[in-house]
Amino acid sequence: MTTTLFDPLTLRSLTVPNRIWMASMCQYSAAPDGEQAGVPNDWHFTHLAARAAGGTGLIITEATAVSPDGRISPYDLGIWNDTQVDAFRRITAFLKSQGTVPGIQLAHAGRKASTERTWVDRGAPIAPGEPHGWTPAGPSAVPFDTGSTTPEELGTEQIARIVADFADAARRALDAGFQVAEIHGAHGYLINQFLSPHSNHRTDGYGGDFEGRTRFALEIVDAVRAVWPQDLPVFFRISATDWLSENADDDREGWTADDTVRLAKELQARGVDLMDVSTGGNAPNAKIAVAPDYQVPFAERVRNETGMPVAAVGLITEPDQAQAIVGSGRADAVLLGRELLRDPYWARHAASALGGKVSTPVQYHRA
Repeated sequence: MTTTLFDPLTLRSLTVPNRIWMASMCQYSAAPDGEQAGVPNDWHFTHLAARAAGGTGLIITEATAVSPDGRISPYDLGIWNDTQVDAFRRITAFLKSQGTVPGIQLAHAGRKASTERTWVDRGAPIAPGEPHGWTPAGPSAVPFDTGSTTPEELGTEQIARIVADFADAARRALDAGFQVAEIHGAHGYLINQFLSPHSNHRTDGYGGDFEGRTRFALEIVDAVRAVWPQDLPVFFRISATDWLSENADDDREGWTADDTVRLAKELQARGVDLMDVSTGGNAPNAKIAVAPDYQVPFAERVRNETGMPVAAVGLITEPDQAQAIVGSGRADAVLLGRELLRDPYWARHAASALGGKVSTPVQYHRA
């Protein structure tokens, strides 16, 4: 039988009620400092709760930093202390009450940390000496682009500390009520920076060949999987390609789709249950031909060559389009971003258009 958007998907012991999921999207709306730094507030509750009431099967929080200096901006959410855990419990409890699975994206921004909100100077870097600014860190002392702060190269002890931060964050996320932990290895943030030779110029055990560049990612996966319950799934978000070639302006080729398939096999062996497949974000000079479904082939390839469940993302806006992706077996689920910002009830509207069914709050049964 053809899979539909409205069929459940079981990963380990967890069953997600449908295949319409919400991708992680930063809101830049937390307090930047003090006791409320990184703590979800009424905005975050309303933003996530509305999509749950709209029938979305799984909701992944915005990139949630595992440490204060791992935030993209000072206004990001965090999961490094118990105050944040307490505030998240209100959100996860409501999502579950609507039949939605709550997921959290655990993240470290690396060299792309300490930036403004996107609507302030287009997310310009905040210099270390400016209010709320700090010095970012990365695999190598290579800035993201012209005008970005040059990061400090991480030492091996600092790397070990960050791996431990991911494990600590996963423990707190479980305490906060999350049922899916997604490790953010995409979009030019710290794990992606280690993976790609475009940004990783190290010559020690965390750089050089494929094994060296993937070591950090695998250590984080092992650390998270060790503290995350065996009956709950772990996701990994990947940028399947840097969209660079050997003829790129930079003298180092980037991460490729071949690398992604190879890494996916390693991740699967270490207990990752699903690949959330995106692209780009690590090389500002990359040329990307953006169009509907433009990232789906990368997810499809991972699924076909590894047998691993995947979620597809990127300019998926129409119910027929989403159904074609899932129904044809190109992906096991779709993750919507901006379309769910435009329409929190997209899942309900898709069900109406395609003759499916999603959870509807009892208060809306007259609609």
